[in-house]
Amino acid sequence: MTTTHANTVIIEAFGGPEALKLKTMPVGEPGPGELRIRHKACGLNFIDVYQRTGLYPLPLPTALGLEASGVVEAVGDGVTHVKPGDRVAYASGPPGAYAEARVMPAAQVCPLPEGISFDEGAAMMLKGLTVQYLFRRTTPLDKGDTVLFHAAAGGVGLIACQWAKSEGITLIGTAGTDEKCELALAHGASHMINYRTENFAESVRALTNNKGVDVVMDSVGKDTFEGSLDSLKPLGMMISFGNASGKVPPVDIGQLAAKGSLKLTRPTLFTHIGDHDTCQQMARELFEKVTSGAIKIRIDQRFPLAQIADAHRTLEARQTTGATILTV
Repeated sequence: MTTTHANTVIIEAFGGPEALKLKTMPVGEPGPGELRIRHKACGLNFIDVYQRTGLYPLPLPTALGLEASGVVEAVGDGVTHVKPGDRVAYASGPPGAYAEARVMPAAQVCPLPEGISFDEGAAMMLKGLTVQYLFRRTTPLDKGDTVLFHAAAGGVGLIACQWAKSEGITLIGTAGTDEKCELALAHGASHMINYRTENFAESVRALTNNKGVDVVMDSVGKDTFEGSLDSLKPLGMMISFGNASGKVPPVDIGQLAAKGSLKLTRPTLFTHIGDHDTCQQMARELFEKVTSGAIKIRIDQRFPLAQIADAHRTLEARQTTGATILTV
């Protein structure tokens, strides 16, 4: 079957969820290094919100969405790692995953094992590959180490809880309700802190005999940054990988010395997966965690593609747990 047109979500101006528009767009043939994919499900992530609002500006008009699963319809010259008919999933640019079908670069599209459903594939790639680089590629983490993970009941967080448990790493998580704390504990967190009722930095100190944690993984940003630094042990590593509460203000680098010769990094997934071979290896590691049963992908919200604005509103209102997918 040849796809010639597909419903695609675009924005023509930055703004709120109402800026999201569903339009029928032409879908062409893949060129060299490209493939055409018919989507089965699409993922929803906070980076999509940042791009919609203009926090991460894109040339307009633009399609949105960076994660999906589906079936390869056609491949261009030079594409050898997947072929038409293959089940695949991806988390990669350029934006355009909120669509029934698209043509896109093939290098970061990964073969999806039979044991993983299309819904799971769409829900796990961006979040799961993020967890992979946090635990495996950013700073050495060994069995017995302690990590503070903010938003531990979210889509990334629930995967991180399970990953930490599977590696013998103690994960102290934060969340905004007791229900979310219970959810994260059920997924492998060692301890949970309700940041609305407790000072999380003080609680971390109490839980670690005043030593602090080896690593903080913080996707919240502005609201948690100072407390995150105060939760680290000397020579600890602060990984700031998102800004759900807003951008972190400029940092006085001298504070890192004063608080214990701390390390600070601001990685993105797209740097880590930029190399084809690295991306495929990261995906294989993630898939192995899922097919072995060490990690289960929890999908708590599903929206039809046409209800993309409602999906964004729910995500921004912190009303989601686990992953959210768009059904195509």
